[in-house]
Amino acid sequence: MDVCLVIRQRLEELHLEQRDLAAAAKVTESYISQLLTRKKLPPASDRTDIYARMEKFLKLPSGRISKLADHERKEELKKNLGGPPTPLLKEVRELILRKCAPEKEKQVRAIFEKQPFGELERLVVQKLLDVVKSVAKEELESENWLRLVARLVGRSYEHMRVIVLEFLDTDVFNVSVQDCDSFLDPLIECWDIDLATFAMKVVLNRRLAPGHPRKFEFVEREAEWSEEEPGFKRFLRDRVLSGDATEEEIAFLKRLRFNGKRPTPLFYYRELQNLRDPLHFRSPLPKSPGAEMPRQSKSDRSAAPMHKRMEAKNVEKQLQLHGRKKAMERWAENKPSEAKKPRASS
Repeated sequence: MDVCLVIRQRLEELHLEQRDLAAAAKVTESYISQLLTRKKLPPASDRTDIYARMEKFLKLPSGRISKLADHERKEELKKNLGGPPTPLLKEVRELILRKCAPEKEKQVRAIFEKQPFGELERLVVQKLLDVVKSVAKEELESENWLRLVARLVGRSYEHMRVIVLEFLDTDVFNVSVQDCDSFLDPLIECWDIDLATFAMKVVLNRRLAPGHPRKFEFVEREAEWSEEEPGFKRFLRDRVLSGDATEEEIAFLKRLRFNGKRPTPLFYYRELQNLRDPLHFRSPLPKSPGAEMPRQSKSDRSAAPMHKRMEAKNVEKQLQLHGRKKAMERWAENKPSEAKKPRASS
């Protein structure tokens, strides 16, 4: 049982026509006809809204058609795996290059022609598709937006919905000329790429997709360090040392790394005071060129660090007293009881 058979059987049971289903799904009758004659692969369930409309109109359980469609797509994908990727159509590549920043177009074109559908070309096309697809998916339910795009490309509203659904279902290996004419061309103003870092910037048509340009960067980051230092754990448990530390300060102390050394709780306390000491950081620069930073008095500059040093000394004294007290308690517990000496007889 596949999507085509389920829909056909249900239409016969309800005495309905393909045009009725097309009207309910807000698509063209030819689109429904291509689905039912297996000329078109059912779209992915997460890229379309027609399955929910069809299931409601045909009085089928929710998810019945979408699950069959996803299964059918998986089987088709298994058949197509292993074959070499089809290079981009000439018209598609020319549009992509025409939208490239003028100062980079010649260099990018040389790479595209030297490595047809290589890593750079696939990366650029994929990112452009991702950006335009995100806009199309957000606006799929907006009749005003669809009618605006339909007027720009000379299509009817229903036909435009079909084009959007088909575009959302395409991938980097199957970009068509229609995708370019209907979406990539009108929505994308220009794009740029840093060939050293592969950071991309995509500027959209503000009339159709208002907002800031979309940027993509590939940044190398250090692996997250999940194990906490034992001294840091004891520092957090000791409220005398960490009681007034903020979340940002704790996050900073947690990120500190040591090569084979094991810091004590007192180290983290002193590092916390260093972080708070104004002498360890420069004052922020004035926002305007003519603005002057407020001067800090000599007493203000010296009072804060002195207070911190005195506070640190008091904490050290408390820790020393605490350590001595514990040592005396251990000594008292382990001290052997003295045996009573017998008195000498006279």
